[in-house]
Amino acid sequence: MSQATEPLIVVGVDGSKHSKEALRWAVRQATLVGGRVHAVMSWEWSTNPFSLGGPTDGDTVVGGRELLSPEETSRVKLVDVVTETVGESPPVPVHSRMVQGPAAKVLVEASGAADLLVVGTRGYGGFKGALLGSVSQQVTQHAHCSVVVVREKSDS
Repeated sequence: MSQATEPLIVVGVDGSKHSKEALRWAVRQATLVGGRVHAVMSWEWSTNPFSLGGPTDGDTVVGGRELLSPEETSRVKLVDVVTETVGESPPVPVHSRMVQGPAAKVLVEASGAADLLVVGTRGYGGFKGALLGSVSQQVTQHAHCSVVVVREKSDS
């Protein structure tokens, strides 16, 4: 990676507590190294947990409300999660990116341009008690850069 540019930290975000903790960690690390953060959320037609239904053309109105496509619904969720987690003016540049595809594949591909990839231990759909979720397991095995897996802070 070029020394002329700020280090790039990519972080997987899905709105779960674990991904929010990973985003906070990534921003703290970027602050320490003079880097920047790309918060990446993937979306798929069939598995988007924030979807309001099947594919729409974006102009469909039901009950007086415009339905958003799964991509737009995810984009709104990502912006909301980033703002809620690190505020509107984080101490380093945080860019939000939506990418269609399975989360592990999207993050592994994003790791090709990154200096560091950060994920939470589990996201939505994880099994309680599992040490790593399937996405964090896959990215630790296949990423093109170093990976940090951040645990959610416990109250104990």
